[in-house]
Amino acid sequence: MTQALVHQSEGTPLTILASSEFNAWQQKQTTVVQNWLNAISFEGKGVLLVPNFTDGKLEQAVFFTQSTESLWACGDLASQLPDGTYLLTNDKDTSKLIATSFALGCYDFAPYKQSKTQSVKLAIADKTVFDEVVTYVKGVSIVRDLVNMPAGDMMPQHMAEFMSDMADEFSGTFSQIIGDELLEQNYPTIHAVGRASANKPRLLDLRWGDENAPKVTLVGKGVCFDSGGLDLKPASGMRLMKKDMGGAAHVLGLAHMIMAFKLPVNLRVMIPAVENAVSDNALRPGDVIKTRKGITVEIDNTDAEGRLVLCDALAEAVNDKPDTLIDFATLTGACRIALGTELPGFFSDDKALVSGLEAAAEDVQDPVWHLPLYQDYKDLLSSSVADMTNCASGPFGGAITAALYLQEFVDDSISWVHFDVMAWNLRKLPGRPVGGEAFGVRAVLKYLQDKYQ
Repeated sequence: MTQALVHQSEGTPLTILASSEFNAWQQKQTTVVQNWLNAISFEGKGVLLVPNFTDGKLEQAVFFTQSTESLWACGDLASQLPDGTYLLTNDKDTSKLIATSFALGCYDFAPYKQSKTQSVKLAIADKTVFDEVVTYVKGVSIVRDLVNMPAGDMMPQHMAEFMSDMADEFSGTFSQIIGDELLEQNYPTIHAVGRASANKPRLLDLRWGDENAPKVTLVGKGVCFDSGGLDLKPASGMRLMKKDMGGAAHVLGLAHMIMAFKLPVNLRVMIPAVENAVSDNALRPGDVIKTRKGITVEIDNTDAEGRLVLCDALAEAVNDKPDTLIDFATLTGACRIALGTELPGFFSDDKALVSGLEAAAEDVQDPVWHLPLYQDYKDLLSSSVADMTNCASGPFGGAITAALYLQEFVDDSISWVHFDVMAWNLRKLPGRPVGGEAFGVRAVLKYLQDKYQ
């Protein structure tokens, strides 16, 4: 997507205007242009390619949209313009929205296709605007690319390589705990979920920033493929399970933006990376696991594995006493039933965090929705043989009970938020193709910028 943007002051002038501004714009044009507009009956909607009436070459492009303040107004613009480089002429603030929308609309997951050159490019003269937009777009691109990658090429070891490279890029540090080492270092639930796979389970750990700065910890569910385990999913439910590491993709895209923007925080990123596979040593329904925190968990369903890998990572994360703890996960279908696939739900009892996130989401047009940690539902996780089960036996309130499970592993004193996201676009929208997608990442970044900058 970033290939769609160039930093230069040359190109065919491109102006984005609201349709309500068409009459005022038309009156400023030459008589020749005004007569031509009347002749073609242009009414101020969509793309207008204005030729030089001397040599016939393209002189300027104008795109009239319903609102220039909508992030996605220019999401399909690149596909409506002829090949070439277009110099954006709008003001600084509007240019950020336009350029972000334009670039996100140019996204194409192409590693397995014959490469093609980006034929339509947007030139941005302001270096500050260019750098900021490229950083945003790169972060979203990371999320989309990682989610879209076939599972065979995005197993725990591949994710470790990506995370290690990111740490090197920003002079951070990276470490990992692999396979049976997880048992030796007391991460039993991560090991239990991933032990049946030939791709060894891992806990990936990236650290960056000033050790004396406020601590921000990100935890992402990294189930690189989810068969459901012995509670095997049907074929239809398994088809998109390469995206079950979407939480990990989200925190990596977010971490990239935090580090690129040099946010003054002490950042830690933790990803429990596993494949939920089936083998003779697979986790069984009815098994009991003692978690890192010491809580025993009876396995009601092996397909409720995401919360198992997350709970050990969260238990470790709170040991640092972070100022802010954020986890992302493609955790429940129940959240999709409640909110649909395009609106991520989040859970937190920290009122300041909730209001800050909601304000940030509105500011950057990255909608999120606050859901309740309804404590009366904790009884649905009760077990007769262990401290709790890994999921409720019934279908109701599944997103809430999953969040309540995770809350058991987070100290009350920690400012914590849990995101339950789809990580996938089921339909094509302007700037948002079908496939992997980042939900809530820009909202969280804005919240962190407002809190720590």
